[in-house]
Amino acid sequence: MARPRLLALLLASAAALAVAGCGNKEEEYTFGGTEGVYVSVDQLKYQVQISRILNPADVEDQGYLKGISKGVAPSASEVWFAIFMRVENDGEASHTAADSFEIRDTQDNTFKPLNLDQNVNLFAYKPRVVTPGTQIPVINSPAFNNSIRGALLLFKVKTGSLYNRPLELHISNSRESQGEAVIDLDV
Repeated sequence: MARPRLLALLLASAAALAVAGCGNKEEEYTFGGTEGVYVSVDQLKYQVQISRILNPADVEDQGYLKGISKGVAPSASEVWFAIFMRVENDGEASHTAADSFEIRDTQDNTFKPLNLDQNVNLFAYKPRVVTPGTQIPVINSPAFNNSIRGALLLFKVKTGSLYNRPLELHISNSRESQGEAVIDLDV
């Protein structure tokens, strides 16, 4: 009776070792069912640190709203919506970070990020070449050193769309594109 149990244990151990030894390449995902999950586009890893509505009367949020073109304030039916993004390159080659982001709701309404003056807004996401072992935001930058540790993508979103959940963030790269990744946002 002990031999069949021992044989089964040995076979299970061998199978586990075989699976564990099947390479050390990290799997790449193109869909994140929630924020905090890493997704891949063009061999870079993207993670939404947090997304949230910004309050222009809040002192912290005022810093995130710098560098907006005049006359771009949200209407009575819109809100400022911030996505704080982290991009990592844990590969061996440099790649250009995504430059195309879009929020979509379940009714096919789409929202693109606003262009922020990057000389004024120190938190603004800047697509750039990400060399191996580096990230966006740059370590020791204001966007990295705050509690969120993500670069800002700022949107104007219709208030009604906040109820058309899940909101999805679509990420792609017009310069190096090999696909798209999607992250469901926690609204």
